[in-house]
Amino acid sequence: MQDIQDIARAIVAREGGFVNDPDDPGGATKHGVTIHTMRRLGLDLTGDGQVDIDDVRQLTRADAERIFLDHYFHRPRIDALPQALQASVFDMYVNAGANAVKILQRLLRQMGHEVAVDGVIGPQTIAATHAAAQAAPGHIADAYGIARRNYYFRIADRRPASRKYVRRRDGGKGGWIVRAEEFISPRFHMTRAEFDERIAQWH
Repeated sequence: MQDIQDIARAIVAREGGFVNDPDDPGGATKHGVTIHTMRRLGLDLTGDGQVDIDDVRQLTRADAERIFLDHYFHRPRIDALPQALQASVFDMYVNAGANAVKILQRLLRQMGHEVAVDGVIGPQTIAATHAAAQAAPGHIADAYGIARRNYYFRIADRRPASRKYVRRRDGGKGGWIVRAEEFISPRFHMTRAEFDERIAQWH
């Protein structure tokens, strides 16, 4: 498994620099850290007594890596999950918060484990995830990655403004789908025909 610091570094690289996309509910973001996260953590980097877009612009890659490791890996207890899942759940937690855990919990329920779908990694979820990983050691990461990919599709089904994150302008796979498939074995990647069929109802 990759070193967790390397995973955090890869997340920061994937997230890119400063963006303030009006279609992104996260608002102003840099290196994947949103202005809402910075306000929640009280990160007044400019020292002017308020957390605003100027503070987002000041954020460094090292700041982002530290925030992700502390608040998106260790604090939600992703480090207690099986190693096969840690990178993908960590990456998804940065992208979608507690929904990353709810996706995992729904998957566990589909696999027959009694867990609450509450977005919290507690003893019940940890035990169920380790049991699921033992039962299907070569498949648990792919199953989670596919569930994650489906989550992105469902968002775009409901919210047309988000479709640009799923489908590029040229019709190919957008950033969300590419990101999910980085954690899925190549044999389970969608072909262009499968992708086109999945989004055929979008206009």
